[in-house]
Amino acid sequence: MNAPIDVSAVILHTKRLTLRPWRMSDLTDFYEYASVDGVGQMAGWLPHKNIEESRTILEQFLETKNQFAVEYNGKVIGSVGVEKYDEHLLPEYANKRGRELGFVLSKDYWGQGLMPEAVEAAAQYLFDKENLDFLVCGHFVENDRSRRVQEKCGFRHVKQSKYTTYYGEVKDEWLSVREK
Repeated sequence: MNAPIDVSAVILHTKRLTLRPWRMSDLTDFYEYASVDGVGQMAGWLPHKNIEESRTILEQFLETKNQFAVEYNGKVIGSVGVEKYDEHLLPEYANKRGRELGFVLSKDYWGQGLMPEAVEAAAQYLFDKENLDFLVCGHFVENDRSRRVQEKCGFRHVKQSKYTTYYGEVKDEWLSVREK
């Protein structure tokens, strides 16, 4: 079952990163990476067309209270979201507390091991402080970068499903799970 989560007052530190609540002052950094072709498509959304689109989405992050901004050297370079997972796809977890992690990273920082560091910090917090029993992560079959992040963080593939992107394309997705 989807456990209630509010990370709007949580700050996590790793060796190189700070995971923290989003602020409206992060808008320029957010738009900078979210407007780049090839970033959002890996997570099922199109590049932001303008800063107003980024503002609308940032306001949603602030309202839902389930998104970490990933900060590196004083700049927001990505996010880790603690989303609700589709309970119909994983009925075997109906009696356990869980959530789904979604993540995105600025293309400028790919290949440096930063996202596994961020995902691991979020996972440890969710297991240790929020008492979750499991976490779900998905990635499109062709997205090797996300697959590697999930493998490095101890997620294991459990099933393949179909995912409809925000722009209406149906893609094959692997669902992976990590248990406490």
